[in-house]
Amino acid sequence: MRTEVVSEPGVTDRPNEDFAGVGVPASGQGGCAIVLDGVTPPEGATGCLHSVPWFTARLGGALTELTVSNLDLTLPDILSTAIARTAAAHASTCDLSHPRTPQATIVVARWSAESVEHLVLSDSALLLESPEGAVTAVLDDRISRLPRASLVSDAVADATVRNREGGFFTAAADPSVAARAVTGTVPRHRVRALAALTDGAARWVEKFHQGDWADCFTLMREEGARALVDRVRALEAADREERAFLRRSKTHDDATVVYAEL
Repeated sequence: MRTEVVSEPGVTDRPNEDFAGVGVPASGQGGCAIVLDGVTPPEGATGCLHSVPWFTARLGGALTELTVSNLDLTLPDILSTAIARTAAAHASTCDLSHPRTPQATIVVARWSAESVEHLVLSDSALLLESPEGAVTAVLDDRISRLPRASLVSDAVADATVRNREGGFFTAAADPSVAARAVTGTVPRHRVRALAALTDGAARWVEKFHQGDWADCFTLMREEGARALVDRVRALEAADREERAFLRRSKTHDDATVVYAEL
């Protein structure tokens, strides 16, 4: 197995709110790839004493440990348990019912000798490459289907659509949101490699339209995950003033990629 992890903050004067993890059980059989994209809150109170990086580190760490150590649990069960564990860590000090309590998008992939399981919640992406080179994108596209009027920006959504029916869902403090995730299982022999991307890295496809998901995967396989992030940064810088590409509130976004050849 070969893995590559790249995670870079959007700007140097703010901490990276993403999380990336790769786990391999002590048995050496199987493994997991995990990516979280912390949701940047608008200016003002969030009801929480803790930062978004604190939250994504806690939740991401719990997800990584539970995914490799509880092979009998489904990924939604693992996400639910990880959310509950993270919420318990600050329930006594913070208002977890606040709509801007720290939250994140989620991608989890777990593989064994028999299968590759996956879970995607909100707008990060998972790419699966077959032995023949076909690339399948596993996406939770609910936020992209929302009317433009309900979105203040691609980072800030109106409270009427966040974690509500008819809107979209993120992992915050409610364990039941795990049941809203996009999940599935693919036979292990049908997956040659995979990649998990936060939307900051997926901009190469989704915002700047430099190619499709198959082109994106080819770039990572041939030049590495770092090359994808570098190209996104160059595109962001070139479009800094014109903002010709719509639905892009930030010039630079945190960008994270986990690439794994199985």
